[in-house]
Amino acid sequence: MNKVRIGVIGAGRIGKIHTEHLLSMPEVQVKYLADLYIDQMTDWTKNLGIPHLTKNYRDMLADSEIDAVLICSHTNTHTEIITAAAEANKHIFCEKPISFDLAHTLKALKTVEQHGIQLQVGFMRRFDHNFRRVYECVKEGKIGTPHIVKITSRDPEYSSKEYIKTSGGMPFDMTIHDYDMARFLTNSEVEEVYVQGAVLIDEVFAECGDIDTAVTTLRFQNGAIGVIDNSRKAAYGYDQRVEVFGSKGSVAVENDFDNTATISTAEGIYRDKPKYFFLERYHEAFRTEIQSFIQSILDQQKVFVDGNDGLQAELIAHAAHRSLNDRRPVTIREIKEEYA
Repeated sequence: MNKVRIGVIGAGRIGKIHTEHLLSMPEVQVKYLADLYIDQMTDWTKNLGIPHLTKNYRDMLADSEIDAVLICSHTNTHTEIITAAAEANKHIFCEKPISFDLAHTLKALKTVEQHGIQLQVGFMRRFDHNFRRVYECVKEGKIGTPHIVKITSRDPEYSSKEYIKTSGGMPFDMTIHDYDMARFLTNSEVEEVYVQGAVLIDEVFAECGDIDTAVTTLRFQNGAIGVIDNSRKAAYGYDQRVEVFGSKGSVAVENDFDNTATISTAEGIYRDKPKYFFLERYHEAFRTEIQSFIQSILDQQKVFVDGNDGLQAELIAHAAHRSLNDRRPVTIREIKEEYA
């Protein structure tokens, strides 16, 4: 195989980003683009050169030339599409989370395993140049044994009420990236989760049964402790920082900026705000994760972020949701036993 033929399902903002990256890759042919509202996207689609635009994703699954699909549709459609794609023997890239329902996730992952296809989950932060350097430092033993991992993840603005109502709540919509990053950086599974959450920004979150501010503590199997702090609105921009502290030292990364200029005057020292939001901050990471997926198919190698990574992050999210509601620490074992 010297070219991967792909269909993209879902043409929202993430679907558009992935499609445009794929179209720039010589080893890829984007043959299908599916979206229920594709007829309303002619201003964007007319110059893409994609042969087949459809409302029905099953059109691409029926095409024997299609090697893989990207699932960028709403979360409540993911497991249905994963199952259908696996049964059609198509490799799969799926945006996070796999689903909001562990039973559905487990069933879909079983189908993927039975058909022996690749499934990569869209945790793009693993491919960020900053976080990847932290990962490498920890893996190479430069800071010794990890003791504490600290993750700060704060959005510059929150979405509409309509989005909040269907997002799955902060643990599934936002913090799930941080759960995955915590596992990634410590190379250890989470044993216990405890969340303190509040509505401090806008009552719309309370109306939707959600929170906008949270601190999560994690206990890992290797004994390390994690701390994640989240906010839906940081006035100064998209705040994405990480530190891993260990027995021999620590490694930390700060925010990404459009430039490194620092202005020093008698009135003070200033610099620009961080990059505005995730589309800007992780633009290259989005591209790199898709390149990694394509290369895995071409080389017939295991993907870097697989279905189990998606499952583990979901388990943590379910434990976090229960911890928040019950106001107590919740073990991952407790969640697993309900689905054994």
